[in-house]
Amino acid sequence: MRVEEAAREVVVIGAPLDLGAGRRGVDMGPSAIRYAGLEQHLAEKLGVRVQDLGNVTAPVAESTVVGDDRARFLSQILDLCERVAALVAEATRRGATPLVLGGDHSVALGSLAGMASVHGPGGVVWVDAHGDLNTPETSPSGNVHGMVLAAALGLAGDAFQRESWRLPVVEAGRVALVGVRSLDEGERELLGRLDAKVFTMSDVDRMGVEPCMREALDHAAGAAFLHVSLDLDAVDPEYAPGVGTPVRGGLSYREAHLAMEIVAESRLADSFDVVEVNPILDRENATGRLAVELVASALGARIL
Repeated sequence: MRVEEAAREVVVIGAPLDLGAGRRGVDMGPSAIRYAGLEQHLAEKLGVRVQDLGNVTAPVAESTVVGDDRARFLSQILDLCERVAALVAEATRRGATPLVLGGDHSVALGSLAGMASVHGPGGVVWVDAHGDLNTPETSPSGNVHGMVLAAALGLAGDAFQRESWRLPVVEAGRVALVGVRSLDEGERELLGRLDAKVFTMSDVDRMGVEPCMREALDHAAGAAFLHVSLDLDAVDPEYAPGVGTPVRGGLSYREAHLAMEIVAESRLADSFDVVEVNPILDRENATGRLAVELVASALGARIL
């Protein structure tokens, strides 16, 4: 393996949250990714300087009030996102690359809010089986991890606002989704009104992952920052069995790596999330190891 560019500093922030999901277990995702050798892989094999800030404090479902069933545990989720946002902002102010380890995908609001607090609203490439564009009014489950991108766009309602951030934190015309294969009706309706690039798995099959990722990056670039949010359920369960919401028919092992290699080649990404690893459903931490490999590819790892 080699690194395409000079060593960079990566600040790792654990966000062990599972309140935004309908299935327990993704709160152990940050530990599983670390246990798979994240720091060692980045530092020793890629020459990346790594500072691991540990985990932010996360609430436990059993001792937490659900609140509104249309957006379950929202207050507690936003509290955690504020803590994540503060650490992301601190890292980016000193020129480091924030890498947030989830936890469910709700934590991405903290990543995006932290980046926007420094730079202003940015762009995002959302690599995910799902659109995460529901709102409390359209969500069939009330799970906030399915609303987080809509919230970042300022389209999920005032309940997502906080004094520490001003929504939207993402520009509406700088959103690209890749690997989508499961959308709710409300998400389809919202996408019809957004200037977003959407590459479903059918598009990936027809076009190939390389042109899809290049178009996604081109569309999302040009704002104040570019964030790449990787939900491991974008990868087919054959290769990533331990995820929060598995959906058959996803990216292959090599397609996922190529997608992240194209991110590295573009040199556009300023921050990252890796989310939804669920060790309870995993096989010998295969998904945790894959997460480490994909982070490495996104940071410049190459075969030759």
